[in-house]
Amino acid sequence: MTAVGIVAEYNPFHAGHALHIRETRRQMGDCAVIAVMSGNFVQRGDCAVFDKWTRARAALEGGADLVLELPTVWAVSSAESFARGAVELLAATGTVNHLSFGSEQGDVEALQQVAACLDSDRYQAGLRRFLDEGMPFAACRQAVVRELLGEGTAALLAQPNNNLGIEYIRALNGLKSPIRPVTVLRMGAGHDGGEHPAYPSASFVRERILSGALPADNPASLRYGERGALAILRSMDEAGFSALPDCGEGLSHRICGAVRRGRTLEEIYDLSKTKRYAHSRIRRAVLWGALGLKVSDRPDHPTYIRVLGANGRGREALREMKEKASLPVITKPAHGKGIPLLEREARCTDFYQLCRREPGPCGAEWTTNPVML
Repeated sequence: MTAVGIVAEYNPFHAGHALHIRETRRQMGDCAVIAVMSGNFVQRGDCAVFDKWTRARAALEGGADLVLELPTVWAVSSAESFARGAVELLAATGTVNHLSFGSEQGDVEALQQVAACLDSDRYQAGLRRFLDEGMPFAACRQAVVRELLGEGTAALLAQPNNNLGIEYIRALNGLKSPIRPVTVLRMGAGHDGGEHPAYPSASFVRERILSGALPADNPASLRYGERGALAILRSMDEAGFSALPDCGEGLSHRICGAVRRGRTLEEIYDLSKTKRYAHSRIRRAVLWGALGLKVSDRPDHPTYIRVLGANGRGREALREMKEKASLPVITKPAHGKGIPLLEREARCTDFYQLCRREPGPCGAEWTTNPVML
C-alpha cells in the first residue's frame, strides 16, 4: 500500500486542510493518508481549540485515513524539534513512502536547497557571527542564507509553512530516511491571516469559535485555565524556569521575573519579550511550565506510536504498521499505562480539561478510545 504522511495540528480542521489532502492524492494517486497530529496542545503555546479525538474525527471525515498523535513534548516545540518528532514517528511506522506538506513556495526543490544550506558547515560558521551581534535566531539564520544563496532564496524562511517544510526535509535528511518529500501550494488566507471566502486561516476560525460567532461544543483555550496556569507558574523558582526548553541566553531569568510581576499570561509574555526572544518561544516556555514539564521530559526519540483514529483504509494501514513498525503501536488506552511519556501526556490532558469553557474531569487519556469510522 502506498502511504503518504502529513504532519498537522488541525486546529481546527478546515477547508484548506481538506484541499491539502485532496491535492496530495491528486499528485500521488490512490494512497492511504496517515496524519501525525498534535495532541491537546499546539506549537503556538496554547490549547488546541478542540480535543485531539474531536480533531481526529474531523480529519478522518475530511479525507485522512489514519491519525497518530504527536506528543506534547514535540507538539509544543520549536519548528526544528516539532518537525523532528513528527518525522521520526512517520519513519517509525515502517509504512510511509512520502511526506506531503503545504507551503507558500510550492516547489520542493527550492526548499531542499535551503535545507541543505542550513545543514552545511558554511552556514554554521556564519550563524555564530550574527548570534554574537544579539540578533534573534530566525533573523540570524535568514541573514546567513541571504549571504550564501541570495535574497530570494533567503526570503523563503520568512514564510511559516515554507519554514516548517524545510525543517521536515532536514529531519528526513538527518534520519537518512527513504521517505520522499512532496509539497502542495498553500491556498487562501496566510498563516495567522484572516477571512477568506473559501480557505480562511485556522486562527480566524479559532477566534470565531472562541467568540461564540461559530457554534462549538465546549472549546478550549489557555485563557479559560489562566488562573490555574498562573498558580503553577508562581510556585516555580528560577531553577524550574531554567529546566524549560529553549530558555538559555537569559530567557529563564526574564520569564521568572515576569511571572513575579505579571497578573495575566499576556502580561507575562509582554514582560518577557525582547528583540532577542520571539513571542512564540516565550509562549511555549510558559506553557511547558504550566504543564509541569521540563526539557528532560522530552526523550531523544519518540517511544511509541499512539493511534487517535482510523477509517477502513486506515485500519488496513494499521495492520501493516503493526508488522513493520519499529515502535510499539498503542491502539487501546490501557496499553499506554506504565509508558513514562504517555503517563506525562495523561497529566497534560488532565490540565487541558481545566482549559475548556466548561471544565472536564480527569482521566480522559485512559478512558477515550480511538475514533473508528
